[in-house]
Amino acid sequence: MLLNDARLREEMVSTTRSGLIGLIVLILIVLVGISSMAGTYNRLVRANQQVEAAWGNVEAQYQRRFDLIPNLTEATKGFLQQERTVFEAIAQARTRYAGAPAGSAARVAAANQLEGALARLLVIVENYPTLRSSDVVQRLMADLSATENEIASARLAYNQQVRDYNTQVKSFPTVLVAGTLGFHEREFFISQAEARTAPKVNLTTP
Repeated sequence: MLLNDARLREEMVSTTRSGLIGLIVLILIVLVGISSMAGTYNRLVRANQQVEAAWGNVEAQYQRRFDLIPNLTEATKGFLQQERTVFEAIAQARTRYAGAPAGSAARVAAANQLEGALARLLVIVENYPTLRSSDVVQRLMADLSATENEIASARLAYNQQVRDYNTQVKSFPTVLVAGTLGFHEREFFISQAEARTAPKVNLTTP
């Protein structure tokens, strides 16, 4: 009888010990999972913030361009009364850009529309030697040329950040939890067909 009681107690102790070990192992697995997910979340947050910062730089350069365009249009409008459609297209694009949410597809489309209209204006200006010899127009076009270079660099940097971010989102095992954590692929800044080449500014006076 005493032997049976001792054996029963040993079995109970062994069962309890096994249960505790299993519980500890389960807790450790949960903690490791939480730690891994937290690390993944933090990495995605940093990558997303880098994308946002790069987009902010793109917007800053576009704002610089927008600040130059009214002066350029005013300096040329008196000579180009017959080119009203170009000025209207520029004004419409600026309005659409300003009214679209930051980083949205609508804002990208408006930026592309403006780029196409601006390219047409510059082609027209090149056909007017009087305009090209104007000190004001020369200065504005020089500023615009520098801005176009900055825009191209900013867009390239943005797309590189988007590529790195999307790579993380789509990589295994991050892809299993990225959507649950609220992280999805970001769109690249892709110019429309008429705006794939940045407006060229020719400062050569004939």
